[in-house]
Amino acid sequence: MTTSEIRYQPLPLPNRGDMTDAAMQAAALAHHDAMATRHTVRDFSDRSVPRAVIETAIATAGRAPSGANQQPWHFVAISDTPMKTKIRAAAEEEERAFYEGGAPDEWIAALEPIGTGASKPHLEIAPWLIVVFAQRWGTREDGARYKHYYVPESVGLATGFLIGALHLSGLSVLTHTPSPMKFLTGLCDRPVAEKPVMILAVGHPAKDATVPAAALNKKPLEEILTVISADTETT
Repeated sequence: MTTSEIRYQPLPLPNRGDMTDAAMQAAALAHHDAMATRHTVRDFSDRSVPRAVIETAIATAGRAPSGANQQPWHFVAISDTPMKTKIRAAAEEEERAFYEGGAPDEWIAALEPIGTGASKPHLEIAPWLIVVFAQRWGTREDGARYKHYYVPESVGLATGFLIGALHLSGLSVLTHTPSPMKFLTGLCDRPVAEKPVMILAVGHPAKDATVPAAALNKKPLEEILTVISADTETT
Protein backbone atom coordinates (compact mmCIF):
# COMPACT_ATOMS: atom_id res chain seq x y z
CA MET A 1 0.00 0.00 0.00
CA THR A 2 1.37 3.44 -0.91
CA THR A 3 0.98 6.58 1.15
CA SER A 4 -1.55 7.93 -1.37
CA GLU A 5 -3.88 5.08 -0.38
CA ILE A 6 -3.67 5.78 3.36
CA ARG A 7 -6.10 8.25 4.91
CA TYR A 8 -5.33 10.47 7.87
CA GLN A 9 -6.32 8.92 11.19
CA PRO A 10 -5.22 10.65 14.41
CA LEU A 11 -4.20 8.41 17.31
CA PRO A 12 -3.25 9.24 20.89
CA LEU A 13 0.50 9.74 21.30
CA PRO A 14 1.89 6.36 22.40
CA ASN A 15 4.76 5.50 24.72
CA ARG A 16 5.39 8.96 26.11
CA GLY A 17 5.77 9.80 29.78
CA ASP A 18 6.15 13.14 31.52
CA MET A 19 9.54 14.23 32.85
CA THR A 20 10.37 17.05 35.20
CA ASP A 21 12.61 19.84 33.93
CA ALA A 22 15.43 18.50 36.10
CA ALA A 23 14.97 14.99 34.73
CA MET A 24 14.97 16.31 31.17
CA GLN A 25 18.23 18.16 31.70
CA ALA A 26 19.80 15.14 33.37
CA ALA A 27 18.76 12.93 30.47
CA ALA A 28 20.04 15.46 27.92
CA LEU A 29 23.40 15.67 29.69
CA ALA A 30 23.69 11.90 29.98
CA HIS A 31 23.04 11.50 26.26
CA HIS A 32 25.48 14.29 25.43
CA ASP A 33 28.19 12.70 27.54
CA ALA A 34 27.60 9.30 25.94
CA MET A 35 27.74 10.71 22.41
CA ALA A 36 30.80 12.81 23.26
CA THR A 37 32.71 9.52 23.57
CA ARG A 38 31.97 8.72 19.91
CA HIS A 39 35.02 8.87 17.65
CA THR A 40 35.50 7.89 14.04
CA VAL A 41 38.22 5.23 13.78
CA ARG A 42 39.98 3.63 10.85
CA ASP A 43 41.68 0.88 12.85
CA PHE A 44 39.32 -2.00 13.55
CA SER A 45 39.67 -5.23 15.47
CA ASP A 46 38.60 -8.43 13.74
CA ARG A 47 36.50 -9.29 16.80
CA SER A 48 33.11 -10.50 15.60
CA VAL A 49 29.90 -8.57 16.19
CA PRO A 50 26.59 -10.45 16.58
CA ARG A 51 24.20 -10.05 13.68
CA ALA A 52 21.41 -9.32 16.15
CA VAL A 53 23.19 -6.14 17.30
CA ILE A 54 23.44 -4.87 13.71
CA GLU A 55 19.81 -5.74 12.99
CA THR A 56 18.59 -3.98 16.13
CA ALA A 57 20.58 -0.85 15.30
CA ILE A 58 19.13 -0.79 11.78
CA ALA A 59 15.65 -1.28 13.25
CA THR A 60 16.37 1.85 15.31
CA ALA A 61 17.36 3.70 12.13
CA GLY A 62 14.01 2.71 10.70
CA ARG A 63 12.30 4.73 13.45
CA ALA A 64 13.66 7.99 12.05
CA PRO A 65 11.24 10.62 10.73
CA SER A 66 10.95 10.92 6.96
CA GLY A 67 9.21 13.03 4.35
CA ALA A 68 5.54 11.95 4.16
CA ASN A 69 6.61 8.91 6.23
CA GLN A 70 7.81 7.26 3.02
CA GLN A 71 10.96 5.90 4.71
CA PRO A 72 13.05 6.14 1.53
CA TRP A 73 16.01 4.11 2.74
CA HIS A 74 17.46 0.63 2.53
CA PHE A 75 20.43 -0.79 4.41
CA VAL A 76 22.58 -3.67 3.20
CA ALA A 77 24.56 -5.26 6.04
CA ILE A 78 27.57 -7.28 4.90
CA SER A 79 29.75 -9.63 6.91
CA ASP A 80 30.72 -11.89 4.00
CA THR A 81 34.50 -11.66 3.53
CA PRO A 82 34.61 -12.12 -0.27
CA MET A 83 31.97 -9.39 -0.68
CA LYS A 84 33.91 -7.03 1.58
CA THR A 85 37.01 -7.72 -0.51
CA LYS A 86 35.13 -6.81 -3.70
CA ILE A 87 33.84 -3.60 -2.14
CA ARG A 88 37.32 -2.65 -0.97
CA ALA A 89 38.82 -3.25 -4.42
CA ALA A 90 36.15 -1.17 -6.16
CA ALA A 91 36.28 1.59 -3.54
CA GLU A 92 40.07 1.86 -3.70
CA GLU A 93 39.94 2.15 -7.49
CA GLU A 94 37.72 5.21 -7.12
CA GLU A 95 39.83 6.56 -4.28
CA ARG A 96 43.05 6.32 -6.28
CA ALA A 97 41.48 8.36 -9.05
CA PHE A 98 40.30 10.87 -6.45
CA TYR A 99 43.66 11.32 -4.75
CA GLU A 100 45.70 11.20 -7.96
CA GLY A 101 44.11 14.22 -9.60
CA GLY A 102 40.37 13.76 -9.54
CA ALA A 103 39.85 16.05 -6.57
CA PRO A 104 40.70 19.77 -6.36
CA ASP A 105 43.85 20.66 -4.42
CA GLU A 106 41.72 22.53 -1.87
CA TRP A 107 39.75 19.37 -1.10
CA ILE A 108 42.90 17.30 -0.69
CA ALA A 109 44.34 19.97 1.61
CA ALA A 110 41.19 19.91 3.73
CA LEU A 111 41.54 16.14 4.17
CA GLU A 112 45.23 16.21 5.08
CA PRO A 113 44.72 16.78 8.86
CA ILE A 114 42.39 13.77 8.92
CA GLY A 115 45.08 11.46 7.55
CA THR A 116 43.02 9.75 4.86
CA GLY A 117 44.36 8.16 1.69
CA ALA A 118 43.43 5.78 -1.10
CA SER A 119 44.10 2.64 0.95
CA LYS A 120 40.98 1.39 2.78
CA PRO A 121 41.89 -1.79 4.70
CA HIS A 122 39.07 -1.16 7.16
CA LEU A 123 36.62 -2.23 4.46
CA GLU A 124 37.88 -5.79 4.90
CA ILE A 125 38.93 -5.80 8.55
CA ALA A 126 35.75 -4.37 10.08
CA PRO A 127 33.38 -7.29 10.75
CA TRP A 128 30.43 -5.47 9.20
CA LEU A 129 29.88 -3.03 6.37
CA ILE A 130 26.51 -1.31 6.16
CA VAL A 131 25.76 0.26 2.79
CA VAL A 132 23.14 3.00 3.02
CA PHE A 133 20.87 3.41 -0.01
CA ALA A 134 18.45 6.25 -0.74
CA GLN A 135 15.27 5.24 -2.53
CA ARG A 136 14.68 7.95 -5.11
CA TRP A 137 11.19 6.74 -5.94
CA GLY A 138 8.74 4.03 -4.99
CA THR A 139 7.00 1.50 -7.22
CA ARG A 140 3.37 0.46 -7.02
CA GLU A 141 2.19 -3.11 -7.56
CA ASP A 142 1.33 -2.27 -11.19
CA GLY A 143 4.88 -1.05 -11.81
CA ALA A 144 4.04 2.64 -11.82
CA ARG A 145 6.45 4.95 -10.03
CA TYR A 146 5.53 7.40 -7.33
CA LYS A 147 7.66 10.23 -6.00
CA HIS A 148 9.49 10.19 -2.68
CA TYR A 149 9.87 13.50 -0.88
CA TYR A 150 12.82 14.94 1.08
CA VAL A 151 14.91 11.89 0.33
CA PRO A 152 18.39 13.25 1.27
CA GLU A 153 17.07 14.77 4.49
CA SER A 154 15.22 11.58 5.44
CA VAL A 155 18.16 9.29 4.73
CA GLY A 156 20.47 11.63 6.66
CA LEU A 157 18.20 11.44 9.69
CA ALA A 158 18.03 7.65 9.55
CA THR A 159 21.80 7.37 9.18
CA GLY A 160 22.27 9.61 12.20
CA PHE A 161 19.93 7.37 14.19
CA LEU A 162 21.95 4.35 13.02
CA ILE A 163 25.35 5.77 13.96
CA GLY A 164 24.03 6.75 17.38
CA ALA A 165 22.52 3.31 17.95
CA LEU A 166 25.74 1.56 16.95
CA HIS A 167 27.82 3.79 19.21
CA LEU A 168 25.53 3.24 22.20
CA SER A 169 25.83 -0.50 21.51
CA GLY A 170 29.58 -0.25 22.14
CA LEU A 171 30.69 -0.20 18.51
CA SER A 172 32.84 2.15 16.45
CA VAL A 173 31.80 3.44 13.04
CA LEU A 174 33.63 4.92 10.07
CA THR A 175 31.62 6.78 7.45
CA HIS A 176 33.04 6.22 3.98
CA THR A 177 31.86 7.88 0.77
CA PRO A 178 33.86 6.78 -2.28
CA SER A 179 33.02 8.96 -5.25
CA PRO A 180 31.42 7.83 -7.44
CA MET A 181 29.91 4.82 -5.72
CA LYS A 182 27.61 3.41 -8.38
CA PHE A 183 29.52 0.12 -8.12
CA LEU A 184 27.69 -0.57 -4.86
CA THR A 185 24.33 -0.84 -6.62
CA GLY A 186 25.49 -3.80 -8.67
CA LEU A 187 27.55 -5.47 -5.96
CA CYS A 188 24.64 -5.28 -3.51
CA ASP A 189 22.06 -6.23 -6.17
CA ARG A 190 19.88 -3.21 -5.50
CA PRO A 191 17.31 -1.75 -7.94
CA VAL A 192 17.98 1.31 -10.08
CA ALA A 193 15.62 3.35 -7.90
CA GLU A 194 18.14 3.18 -5.07
CA LYS A 195 21.22 5.37 -4.91
CA PRO A 196 24.13 4.38 -2.64
CA VAL A 197 25.08 7.27 -0.40
CA MET A 198 27.46 5.88 2.20
CA ILE A 199 29.33 2.88 3.55
CA LEU A 200 29.55 2.44 7.30
CA ALA A 201 32.41 0.26 8.52
CA VAL A 202 31.29 -1.13 11.88
CA GLY A 203 33.09 -3.03 14.60
CA HIS A 204 35.26 -2.82 17.68
CA PRO A 205 38.28 -0.52 17.54
CA ALA A 206 41.71 -2.11 17.41
CA LYS A 207 43.71 -1.96 20.64
CA ASP A 208 46.13 0.45 18.96
CA ALA A 209 43.44 2.52 17.24
CA THR A 210 44.14 6.21 16.90
CA VAL A 211 42.16 9.30 16.00
CA PRO A 212 43.53 12.38 14.24
CA ALA A 213 44.07 15.28 16.61
CA ALA A 214 42.17 17.57 14.25
CA ALA A 215 39.04 15.44 14.63
CA LEU A 216 38.83 16.34 18.32
CA ASN A 217 38.39 20.02 17.51
CA LYS A 218 34.63 20.51 17.77
CA LYS A 219 32.99 23.89 17.38
CA PRO A 220 31.82 25.35 20.71
CA LEU A 221 28.12 25.69 21.36
CA GLU A 222 28.10 29.43 20.74
CA GLU A 223 29.31 28.85 17.18
CA ILE A 224 26.63 26.31 16.28
CA LEU A 225 23.65 27.73 18.17
CA THR A 226 21.52 30.83 17.83
CA VAL A 227 18.64 31.19 20.27
CA ILE A 228 15.65 33.35 19.43
CA SER A 229 13.70 33.32 22.64
CA ALA A 230 10.67 35.06 24.09
CA ASP A 231 12.38 35.00 27.47
CA THR A 232 14.02 38.23 28.60
CA GLU A 233 17.20 37.75 30.56
CA THR A 234 17.99 40.24 33.28
CA THR A 235 21.34 41.03 34.80
